[in-house]
Amino acid sequence: MTEMTILAFAFVAFIGIATPGPTVLLALTNGSRYGVRRATAGMIGAVLSDFVLIGAVALGLGALLAASEFWFTVVKWLGAAYLAFLGIMLLRSKGTVQVAGEGEGLGKPVSSVAIFLKSFLVAVTNPKGYLFFTAFLPQFIDPSLPQAPQYAVLALVFASVDLVVMFGYALLGSRATAFLKRSGAVWLDRICGGALLALAGSLALYRRATA
Repeated sequence: MTEMTILAFAFVAFIGIATPGPTVLLALTNGSRYGVRRATAGMIGAVLSDFVLIGAVALGLGALLAASEFWFTVVKWLGAAYLAFLGIMLLRSKGTVQVAGEGEGLGKPVSSVAIFLKSFLVAVTNPKGYLFFTAFLPQFIDPSLPQAPQYAVLALVFASVDLVVMFGYALLGSRATAFLKRSGAVWLDRICGGALLALAGSLALYRRATA
C-alpha cells in the first residue's frame, strides 16, 4: 500500500464522512446541547464503531450481510428503529443545553456513557455501513500483500478523518447554540431529528443488492 493510495483513501473518506449522516448529525446535536468537550464521548463511540465495522468487513461479515437476506433484514430494521427513536427524541426536545457548568436545572443530566452509546449503536446497527465498507475498502487493498495490516491502516485513517469531521460538526453546533440560545437549540434539534427520521425511513426502504 503506497502513500498515494492512503491519501486517495483519506480524500474519498472525507467526502463520504462530511456528507451529513447519522453520526455527524449526532455530533452536531451533541455539540449544541452539551458542548464540544462532552460531545467527545459521542465522537469516541463513532470512532470505535469504525474499527468494529472495518474489522467485521475484514472478517467477512459484510459479505455475509450481502449474501443473507435474513441477517441483512434483521440488522436493517434494528438500525432503522434506533434511528427513528433518536429522531423522535430530538423532535420532542425542549432545547435543553448542558454545557460545562451551565444548564443546571434545565433538564436531567445526560451521562457521557449515554452519549457514547448513541453514536456507537447508530453506526453498528446500520447494514449500509457494512455493505459500504465491503465494496469500498477492497479497492485500496493490494491482494499481493498481507491484508490484515492493510485493513488496520485503512481503519486508522478512516477513524482519524471521521474524528476530525465530527469535531468540526460538534464545534459548529456549540457555536450555533452560543449565538441562537435556547430557541436556536430547539430548532437545531428539530432539524436534526427530522433528518434522522428521514434517514430511518431511507434505511427501512433500503434493499440488499441482488446479483
